[in-house]
Amino acid sequence: MIAETGHYALVLALALALIQSTVPLVGARRGDVALMNVARSTALAQLLFTGASFALLVALHVISDFSVVNVFENSHSLKPLIYKITGVWGNHEGSMLLWVSILALFGGLVAAFGNNLPLSLRAHVLAVQAWVASAFYLFILFTSNPFLRIANPPIEGRDLNPVLQDIGLAVHPPMLYLGYVGFSISFSFAVAALLEGRIDAAWARWVRPWTLVAWIFLTLGIAMGSYWAYYELGWGGWWFWDPVENASLMPWLAGTALLHSAVVMEKRNALKVWTVLLSILTFSLSLLGTFLVRSGVLTSVHAFATDPARGVFILLILCIFIGGSLSLYAWRASSLKQGGLFAPISREGALVLNNLFLTAACATVFIGTLYPLALEVLTGDKISVGAPFFNLTFAPLFVPLMLAVPFGPLLAWKRGDLYGAAQRLTAAGIAALVAIAVLWAWTRGGATLAPLAIGLAVFVIAGALTDLAERTGLFRLPLAVSFRRAQGLPRSAWGSAFAHAGVGVALIGVVCETTWNSEYIATMKPDQVAKVAGYELKLDGISQRQGPNFREMIAQFSVSRDGRPLQVMTPSKRSFTTRGMSTTEAALLTRGVSQLYISLGEASADGGIAVRIYHKPLVLLIWFGPVLMAFGGLLSLSDRRLRVGAPKPAKAARALQAAE
Repeated sequence: MIAETGHYALVLALALALIQSTVPLVGARRGDVALMNVARSTALAQLLFTGASFALLVALHVISDFSVVNVFENSHSLKPLIYKITGVWGNHEGSMLLWVSILALFGGLVAAFGNNLPLSLRAHVLAVQAWVASAFYLFILFTSNPFLRIANPPIEGRDLNPVLQDIGLAVHPPMLYLGYVGFSISFSFAVAALLEGRIDAAWARWVRPWTLVAWIFLTLGIAMGSYWAYYELGWGGWWFWDPVENASLMPWLAGTALLHSAVVMEKRNALKVWTVLLSILTFSLSLLGTFLVRSGVLTSVHAFATDPARGVFILLILCIFIGGSLSLYAWRASSLKQGGLFAPISREGALVLNNLFLTAACATVFIGTLYPLALEVLTGDKISVGAPFFNLTFAPLFVPLMLAVPFGPLLAWKRGDLYGAAQRLTAAGIAALVAIAVLWAWTRGGATLAPLAIGLAVFVIAGALTDLAERTGLFRLPLAVSFRRAQGLPRSAWGSAFAHAGVGVALIGVVCETTWNSEYIATMKPDQVAKVAGYELKLDGISQRQGPNFREMIAQFSVSRDGRPLQVMTPSKRSFTTRGMSTTEAALLTRGVSQLYISLGEASADGGIAVRIYHKPLVLLIWFGPVLMAFGGLLSLSDRRLRVGAPKPAKAARALQAAE
């Protein structure tokens, strides 16, 4: 009965989405307030039914109801409770239900907190959201129903893919989907504005918070996915330029460009047409990622192996929404009024340069990801585009971008002083040169350009601090005055500084890990000692343990440095008999922001075991940087000036209007 109720709730959500997609538009055309308000009530009701449907699927997994196909194929009665819950979205059908649940959540949030929006605009935005929701409800109900029953229920389930039985799965997919799907609000605002034919600075203020929310979650989702792959897959890498990884990176790059473009539009009423196009392209890239993961065209640890018919259905959705929105854009963009002019050397110019490099980088990733697929479809030839291509094309685009980042906040709007900004960045430049000189003097081996890259990262971090120092008058005014100015500084200014510094921090981690990484790969027997980067790791022994739904082989290593014991590390290999698969559970020893990493290979007949031991200097900075960026986004989001809706007139202005 639970499954039937969940299925019925999904059908009701589809019916509500169809109403929401049509009635408010009729109301907007007629100027009928009652019909336009239907959008708000149906969006909230749709959220209720979709949320109930998802909650019921979770309940089916928790109670291990193997009469439901989705539970049978992805669960096991002995599986720990946390993995029963996370297993709900560890498969195609359940993850699609999570996808539409988040879509309904964002629609409900606009309905609940979009009271400052003009009624007509809110009606159009929620109607466009409902178009997207209707398409995916139909996709789930016709091709991916998570509530299908089995005529003769089995006693036990087939278990979840062992690789996905990890706590990272509880965090990574929901965050990633909150990012992917969150950009649907920007898309809906863009299409709604094109339908109404009116785009202004207020529109940018309305759309920017929703874009920022999606960007924050996508940043954290990508970082969490990278860390999950790093410690779970056992190969010690954090980014492989996998096509599915690229599918999440592309909307992040476009979304970052959109955030900066929306700032120009809000402050200067410029870049209107470009900002609308970015809003459409960002969500289009999110839809493309959904297609790549679920169409069966890719073989990846991240991808769901699915029926090609599902891929055709999603491809049809892509053609309708991407093609339709771009056609609407081509039809209406020429009628939109252009914004104000600005000099090339200005804050607007710096943000345009930012957009140029970000979109070029996104295009590079797009071509490298899709070209092999297109070539295979057209000629049948299979080629592989891997890390060398992306490293040689993507990285050079980010070098000038990183050089330009510290200059942007120090330039004035409309017309800036490049020489004056360079003078204020003198201290940051000196800090970068010192870092380069120190690294060249103290390091041995590694890439020649590594010190230059770290110097660039230091320049970005010091540039962010310089912006804060300039705004607060630090070192120019009494300390008490600077402190008061810091307290009064807008949170968006702090957020921008933290986000920019986070990019520099991540770059330091990337360069250090890839340049000065040490490794030891060999077959070891008990009592043998491995030496890596000054550490001594002794294999004490190998033991066996029975887990809830797996058999585990555990190796115990005693770690010491300079004769001083540090810790015992216990990497393992788990064998899941139900699935006939095994996983590698790496052991990590964190020292500051560096890590020792041990993963196990296959056991040999003579009692030895293959091991991979890595020392990864400053590796945690790779993920601390995105966390810092997301924190900066949260600070900006909390700025009272960045609220949903246009700014209300000041009290004095309202009094003057009343007197008139």
